[in-house]
Amino acid sequence: MTLENAVRVFAGSMVLVSVALTLWVHPNFFWLTVFIGVNLIQSAYTGFCPAAMILSKLGFQNSSAK
Repeated sequence: MTLENAVRVFAGSMVLVSVALTLWVHPNFFWLTVFIGVNLIQSAYTGFCPAAMILSKLGFQNSSAK
């Protein structure tokens, strides 16, 4: 799995977890969903993605690094 795909899987999983927490734990967990969305938007503009940095340290490679 490439780094880009791993970031998408991680972001999608976090959105699903935050929606579940909002429904079953406390309504204020919707702020986690907002944070994830804002982080995705800023990473598209700036290229800075903390999740990508962590996942690359875990061994995921860029698709261009094949």
